[in-house]
Amino acid sequence: MAEKQKWAINMETYFAHKTAVIDEGCEIGIGTKIWHFSHIMPNSKIGKNCNIGQNVVISPNVVLGKNVKVQNNVSIYTGVICEDDVFLGPSMVFTNISNPRSAIIRRDSYEPTLVRRGASLGANATIICGNEIGEFALIGAGSVVTKMVKPYALIVGNPGKQIGWVSEYGHTLKFKNGVAVCPESSQEYQLVNNDCFLKKS
Repeated sequence: MAEKQKWAINMETYFAHKTAVIDEGCEIGIGTKIWHFSHIMPNSKIGKNCNIGQNVVISPNVVLGKNVKVQNNVSIYTGVICEDDVFLGPSMVFTNISNPRSAIIRRDSYEPTLVRRGASLGANATIICGNEIGEFALIGAGSVVTKMVKPYALIVGNPGKQIGWVSEYGHTLKFKNGVAVCPESSQEYQLVNNDCFLKKS
């Protein structure tokens, strides 16, 4: 366990490796694990049962929901919000300024990025700021997202293009007459006006 410090909230209820740096004022949920050489910066909020891998930086005011899994070598910059059950693959990249210049300070111009519940962002993917990733979307490894992503969308390439739809379990959906079935969960999905929906029972 990391050394107890009076300003670390819920220190008795989460695990932090001794090499992790946890700044004053952050909130960390019960059951969360923070691994080697990661840095949690002030005023960030991490929900319950998250897993923060090695060499991860979580910048001020970032919000992570419950059960978010952050793989090694990910930097999550101010302006990013991840809802519950989001997966961030190894070395994937967020941005928060669309026109960065070293000589020009733009800390008051951060553009938000919202990753909706259950979405997965693959290894080495890049998310251009100011966009929203829809629920349960799947961003392929190495893809570059430059615009809004629909719920359940499967995105690959640079720039990222939608090539299909995926289920909540991450399987490619094959639609016939506007209906598809997840091979693992047996959940049914509907395709209506080029939007994918989980079919209500």
